[in-house]
Amino acid sequence: MAIRINNLTLNIEEDNSSLTKKVAKKLGIGVKSLPEIRIIKESIDARKKDSIKLNYCIEVSMENEEQLVKSINDKDVKIEDEVYEEEFNLGTKKLNTRPVVIGMGPAGLFAALLLARKGYRPIVFERGEDIDNRSKTVDIFWADGTLKENSNVQFGEGGAGTFSDGKLTTRIKDARCSYVLKALVKGGAPEEIIYKAKPHVGTDILKEVVKNIREEIKALGGEVNFNSTLNNITMENGKIKEIQVDEMKISCETLILAIGHSSRDTYEMLNKCGIHMEQKPFAIGVRVEHPQELIDKNQYGKYAGHPKLHAAEYRLSHTSKETGRGVYSFCMCPGGLVVATASEEGRLVTNGMSYHARDKQNANSAIVVTVAPGDFESKSPLAGIEFQRKYEELAYKAGGGNFIAPVQLIGDFLKDTRSQKIGSVMPSYKPGYELTDMRKCLPEFVVNSLKEGLVAFDRKINGFAEENAIMTGIETRTSAPVRIPRNEDLQSISLEGLYPAGEGAGYAGGIISAAVDGLKVAEKLIKKYAPF
Repeated sequence: MAIRINNLTLNIEEDNSSLTKKVAKKLGIGVKSLPEIRIIKESIDARKKDSIKLNYCIEVSMENEEQLVKSINDKDVKIEDEVYEEEFNLGTKKLNTRPVVIGMGPAGLFAALLLARKGYRPIVFERGEDIDNRSKTVDIFWADGTLKENSNVQFGEGGAGTFSDGKLTTRIKDARCSYVLKALVKGGAPEEIIYKAKPHVGTDILKEVVKNIREEIKALGGEVNFNSTLNNITMENGKIKEIQVDEMKISCETLILAIGHSSRDTYEMLNKCGIHMEQKPFAIGVRVEHPQELIDKNQYGKYAGHPKLHAAEYRLSHTSKETGRGVYSFCMCPGGLVVATASEEGRLVTNGMSYHARDKQNANSAIVVTVAPGDFESKSPLAGIEFQRKYEELAYKAGGGNFIAPVQLIGDFLKDTRSQKIGSVMPSYKPGYELTDMRKCLPEFVVNSLKEGLVAFDRKINGFAEENAIMTGIETRTSAPVRIPRNEDLQSISLEGLYPAGEGAGYAGGIISAAVDGLKVAEKLIKKYAPF
């Protein structure tokens, strides 16, 4: 347990040493009597541009904590005992085969880590390459459009999040989040992610972190295999019996399936095997780019560029009056780049990425529109995948091939005019771009919703719909278009021993939530079975 103190505020020009004095004052003790304080959360309050403040949540461990808190009688001072209970009872049922984890994105990585730490010696199969070779493959793709379909921005060690921003913001309230953050710090992430309100690691650092977590899994008896694709699942009497990875058949009774949201061939295989899946809503749209300076000035006013303030972010949402669709920003990357993220030939997809410093000239974000099963062309559980493919193919053609992206100025988009030349904002997308009309590769309801949303967002961030701001098409992989239903034990309702996890199963939406879901699934397995 510890004492937690909320709502401690510093002015932006105030020295951090003032924080210790404010904690001591709250607790009614002298500064010299105060033990070391721990920052649990730091957030920026920029609602008043001429008086920006930093808000803190602080934790401190002391003797007689409960008596002290009762004597203070302050709602902002309380005992905090919500921690992830890692020391749960292990199961007793004997495992005849080692647990298998498919996929090494956040869900698979953290499921395997927990299993390894508990003595279960998991076997991990990842279709893509290890992070070092994967990085070389991705660099070649960004340089000249040479795609490797099994190892790319979507597939490989660390999952799709490795080539994004390493954003660790989540809306879920779960004590496991702390476990994930601490494991990332142990792997080499900066300690500030423990307490920052909007933490991020950055692609450059995250590459080393996932490698270090992999090495911990191996050191604890786990096995990690790259360039290894799950091709088939064999079942008997409603239970998993065997899996096929490439040409190799492996006896298996527990399989954590953490495939990510882009493993379309795996979804097709699961469908053929009779695994129950459902259509699921997602969103599609474009990446927009503005000068980071524009966003900073809108968010921070005269304090833009202050050393205590990072590159400014935004989160925007709007409901279209014309279409009734939600329009919102997604995966905002301050000081970042728009990157090519295709995983299939002839189909173009974009995403955003930042390095840890977030010091590039442009800010970018997806601006997307909600898509529902009613928009799909069939009742097949895979109809959402076909919807994505249709518009990814149109985007590929609109760019002229070789993963050249279609680009349009926002001013021209709002006037239904094909862009003829770039203005003051340079597109960051590689391997290249083609000026065109975004109506060629988006549904009409998305185009109309985007127009309305951009104008609405301009009222919140002055200059958001500025003539020269850039749109790059298209973004389709906001979340999985499929959900694999689970029972109360987090196993597939179709097959005992199959544990769908993370974004690919339709139960998460980001690095932290996917990692937490991986932990939850691993816990269920651990509580049922004895260590291998």
